[in-house]
Order: sequence, then structure tokens, then C-alpha cells
Amino acid sequence: MIKANDLPFPEDGEPTVFATVMAPHRSLSQRGFVIFMLAIGGVSFACGLVFVSMGAWPIFGFFGLDVALVYFALRSNFRAAAAREFIRITPSLVQVRQVSARGKARDVEMNPFFTRVARRDVEELGTLDLSLVSRSAQTPVGIHLGPWQKTELADHLGDALGKVKRGVTRTVFDS
Repeated sequence: MIKANDLPFPEDGEPTVFATVMAPHRSLSQRGFVIFMLAIGGVSFACGLVFVSMGAWPIFGFFGLDVALVYFALRSNFRAAAAREFIRITPSLVQVRQVSARGKARDVEMNPFFTRVARRDVEELGTLDLSLVSRSAQTPVGIHLGPWQKTELADHLGDALGKVKRGVTRTVFDS
């Protein structure tokens, strides 16, 4: 469940019809990264010692270079995991905020009555491309998701936009 304070949008008192926060999936945790790097470093060090014992000492440096390259590649992957995408639909506004891994944000606001979901589906794979289209402006969404997750997101977005277009009912309680 998404809480209102998880979203970067200002509180405007309107009911939220749909909200989601999406981030790139990373299957390797920080702890897993340390274990993996220790394992690959240990294997490379052991193999390097074998070559040093045979007199081929320059090879030892290449094993260290391999470990350094894997380290920097995985570190770059972890930095890319900082990217986020936020979507919020209210009765009067569709808000999309896409934050890159470097922290640069791109905000798009659309009128839900003129917004539709555009998708490109392939039967065997699912939804490959997903966008919110408002008049002539097209905003790709779900960019970090796989095809089946995009299919699910497209269905949820379509349902939320349909609900807004039919009219969101508000319940007021008097004390």
C-alpha cells in the first residue's frame, strides 16, 4: 500500500484514485554484493597465485583488473537503481514524476478527461510500450518494468482513468 507521504506530490486535499511508485528491480542486495565480490576476489587471487608460482607474474595483475572491472560495473548498476517513477491520478489531475538515477526530475501534469493509455502489445510477451497520451503530448510510463508488469500497470491506469471519467464519488461524514 502506498502512503501519501511516499509520493513527491504536494497534498492538495483531493482523493487519490490511483498511485504507484516504481523503481528498477535489483536482485543483488548490498550484502550479496559484498559476498560476491569477496568470492570473485578470492578465486582471482588464488588463480593469480598459481600463475605467480609458475613464474608468470604479470598474469596476476590481469586477475586483479578483472575484479576491478566487475566491481565498477556492479557499482554503476547500483547507482542506476536510484531511479524512480511516480504516478498519481486524482479527479482533476494526472501527475507523473520521473526521477533519473542522477536525481534529475521530469514532471508532467495532464487533465484526466483528455488522457488515455496507449500501449503496444505482443501476444507472447505482453505490453512492450506504455504511454499516457493527453492531446498530442505522449509520456512513456513504466519504463523500468517488464512486459507483464507493464500489462498490469496499463490495466490499472485504464481502470483509474475510467473511474475518473465516470465521476469519483466522495463521502462526507458529519459529526
